[in-house]
Amino acid sequence: MGSVVTRERLGTTVGSLARRGFGDTARAGRLMAEAGLHPERHADIIAALGATADPDLALLGLTRLLERAPDPEEVRAELCADPDLRARLAGVLGASAALTDHLVRHPEDWRELRGADAARMPEAAEARAGLLHIVGADPTEAAPVADPGVAPDGPAHALRVAYRRRVLRLAGRDLTGAQRLDEVAAELADLAAAMLEASLAVARAEHPGDAALCRLAVIGMGKCGGRELNYVSDVDVVFVAEPADDGVDEQAALRAGARLAAAMMRVPGSTDGEGTLWQVDAALRPEGKNGPLVRPLSGHVAYYQRWAKTWEFQALLKTRPIAGDAELGAAYLDAIAPMVWHAAGRPNFVDDVQAMRRRVEAQLPPGEAERQLKLGPGGLRDIEFCVQLLQLVHGRTDPALRSGGTLAALEELSRGGYVGRQDAAGLADAYRFLRRVEHLLQLFRLRRTHLLPDPGTPAGQEELRRLGRALGFTANPVTDLTTAWRRVAGDVRRLHEKLFYRPLLNAVARLPEDEVRLSAEQARARLEALGFVDPAGALRHLEALTSGVSRRAAIQRTLLPVMLGWFSDAPDPDAGLLGFRQVSDALGTTPWYLRLLRDDVRVAERMAWLLGTSRYATDLLLRAPEAVAILTDDAGLARREAAGLAAEADAALRRHDSAENAVAAVRALRRRELLRTAAADLLDITGVEGVGEAITAISAVTIEAALRCATSRVAAQRGEEPCTRLCVVGMGRFGGRELTYASDADVMFVHEPLPGADPAAATETANAIVRELRRLLELPAADPPLRVDADLRPEGRSGPMVRTLDSYAAYYRRWSAAWESQALLRAAPMAGDPGLGERFTELIDPIRYPADGVDEAAVREIRRLKARMEAERLPRGADPALHTKLGRGGLSDVEWVVQLLQLRHAHAVPELRTTSTLPALDAAVAADLLDPEDGAILELAWRLASRVRGAVMLVRGRPGDSIPSDLRDRSAVAGALGYRTEEEGEGAPELLIQDYRRVARRARTVMERVFYDS
Repeated sequence: MGSVVTRERLGTTVGSLARRGFGDTARAGRLMAEAGLHPERHADIIAALGATADPDLALLGLTRLLERAPDPEEVRAELCADPDLRARLAGVLGASAALTDHLVRHPEDWRELRGADAARMPEAAEARAGLLHIVGADPTEAAPVADPGVAPDGPAHALRVAYRRRVLRLAGRDLTGAQRLDEVAAELADLAAAMLEASLAVARAEHPGDAALCRLAVIGMGKCGGRELNYVSDVDVVFVAEPADDGVDEQAALRAGARLAAAMMRVPGSTDGEGTLWQVDAALRPEGKNGPLVRPLSGHVAYYQRWAKTWEFQALLKTRPIAGDAELGAAYLDAIAPMVWHAAGRPNFVDDVQAMRRRVEAQLPPGEAERQLKLGPGGLRDIEFCVQLLQLVHGRTDPALRSGGTLAALEELSRGGYVGRQDAAGLADAYRFLRRVEHLLQLFRLRRTHLLPDPGTPAGQEELRRLGRALGFTANPVTDLTTAWRRVAGDVRRLHEKLFYRPLLNAVARLPEDEVRLSAEQARARLEALGFVDPAGALRHLEALTSGVSRRAAIQRTLLPVMLGWFSDAPDPDAGLLGFRQVSDALGTTPWYLRLLRDDVRVAERMAWLLGTSRYATDLLLRAPEAVAILTDDAGLARREAAGLAAEADAALRRHDSAENAVAAVRALRRRELLRTAAADLLDITGVEGVGEAITAISAVTIEAALRCATSRVAAQRGEEPCTRLCVVGMGRFGGRELTYASDADVMFVHEPLPGADPAAATETANAIVRELRRLLELPAADPPLRVDADLRPEGRSGPMVRTLDSYAAYYRRWSAAWESQALLRAAPMAGDPGLGERFTELIDPIRYPADGVDEAAVREIRRLKARMEAERLPRGADPALHTKLGRGGLSDVEWVVQLLQLRHAHAVPELRTTSTLPALDAAVAADLLDPEDGAILELAWRLASRVRGAVMLVRGRPGDSIPSDLRDRSAVAGALGYRTEEEGEGAPELLIQDYRRVARRARTVMERVFYDS
């Protein structure tokens, strides 16, 4: 009966062990028996072991400890009674084979994991004093000296044992989650500093003569300097030595300091029964391993002033005195820190830091990059380089960023608005995860490693399982850990590339030191030098944008010193800054706006140019500030296809019940597209043809939407569907798809009664629809007006607004004049019934493309009209040489030449049958109707005149056909067109005038020869 009970109990135990995570349950059962653990009496201990990273390792470690312990029963009793001790000891045994070995060598040290001392983080001074006491040194002395007889095996060995003991205590807190990652890293750094202080005391005891000759300061660098050390890491240091007093020769003092430093470095780096703690690395000193181990303070300063490379200043960012002469260490820090925080002003600073990160990554051994926690893509270095670059660039003016710790710096970067809150939180979480994995990796053997285990090997799988369980992935430790690592690495890489290569960093770094922060008087002088006409007003705008402690003000303080230079590049810096303030006031509380400006410097730069160049674009942007988002990239400024615009307009019509609201929504769409077009124009992303196409397309969509609303409104008022079809025919620049920012939409209205409809009723209905269409388009609104002009209809203003297709046919058959044939060259259906538009086109083609061309009488009439137009329609006082539309060599000259060629030859040359000027000009050249050189001259003149005319509207915000006579406006137009004042020579306005006169003169010569056959 007893044997049956034993077998049942054993089965129960084995099953329970498996559920708790033990891999080899049979072995675990034997070890439990050897350790004197009873499944019932010691259930809490077994449960604690099962909750560790590696239950089998923890059980084996406890068994070994109990074998060596003087009183095993005391250990078991304490473990049963003290849950904190139980959790700490089990956690250490299950995660660290090296610390388990320490406990086996020193079985009494399990007591380090119990009580109040095991639960609290010691102060740095406490760690220093504790290790100095171990070597028999007095911590109150300025230069403590060890007692060689303090321990049987010598002070160095005792020091290594004490260091391991303190790491054991820290690991107990760390592995039970009682201490945050940053606290763990800071305690490790403080412990390393204390170890170096005590090691220096040992070195002084070994070399008393040298200690009397020099003062030696140990400067922490890297993770130790930044108080974010790993469990096992090289401790980077720099040594500063000075003579102990005026009577000591400097060279003798430096030699003594070098011997002391070397002796100090041997203590933690030597190997004995405790193994090696870590190496002290002085390779970051000036000139690296080729330079002297110690230097005087003046030597350090001279080197960094004259010879240091960019990466050396980056390394100095985490500098702090950690051991040795405190006064000398503080003097070193005072001398070096200003150079560190001014390093970002060095030429190519940002590029150098970015190149260094790429070199580090390129040097990784093949096959390791995907497992490298530290150096690989998405690893710790991505985060650290990113944070350090941001600190160095922005820390010149913001002392809050001058922190040696990565997490603390990230928090300040976020608080100051240099990094978005979400991005900073993402990097901080990733940093904690990666450092946690790194710590667990190193804890196992207390060896320096940053490489995740290879999942392709059994040993790698076992290690990954232990890591995964330690991180809380208990269901599928290997899979879950691998998935989490890949996700974190991907997130880090994305944020690294977003922040590390942010163009704003280069822009801020390039600012001269004296321009980053200016006094009021300095700012006024700087604004005047930058070309601000009203520096006092500009100062008021700057103060309004940057005053206060809000996140918005902090981001603006970073942006505006850079943007002032961009404003100064624009024709009107004052208007640019005012516009920026107005847009910022409208959008300042919108989270995405400031994030967009900070994270994508192109938007801020483009805004500065647009606002400082174009009143037209500024007005559009102020009416809808959220449209600033289209400046993000060139794709956002690309001309949209008509089909996409029509679909969006259709959706707007469906969203609104009233015709007024529906058309207002479509007009808002037109306003946005006008801003897109103006921005693309001013930023040289599109040319004059693209501008004409874009404005024509959105105008046609707007008229089509208004026509649909008008038709529905008339139908609703009359209680029946309209009894006629209606088509809007574009004329002039509208029909030629060459509308400008200031153009009216020249149109003709044609309708066709439905079968059986009363003609009079149909015409009355068509007129009602057209009246409603024009009313809807002309409703007062904040949008630029779209005027519909029907003056080119038969009989002009005296003729009916709307005609039937048959009426047009009758009119053109009996009364059509030469000018009307010419006008019809630009006619194209733009809205309404497409079938009717096709029939209208078939009607007018024989009229505008006559089979026998035009007779000489018609040609003479056209020439008389051209001469009369120049004489009568040119505004009084206008300079004919500078009027882009009607002046000599202007748009009219080119277009009338092309249209005469079309009237004469389009019937025989189908390629001439186009409503647009440049395609017709190309067709005339291709058909040998125009000399290629003449064609090139006319094309250049048309393009330049179109660009100037558009620039006048963009700059002034109101139409104008002449190059402005006002010098300020003329300068602004020249700047908008890309003209720049030469360093020695003509100014931009003069260069524009010279170019325009030359091009127009040549075009006029061609026009007179071709148009007048002279």
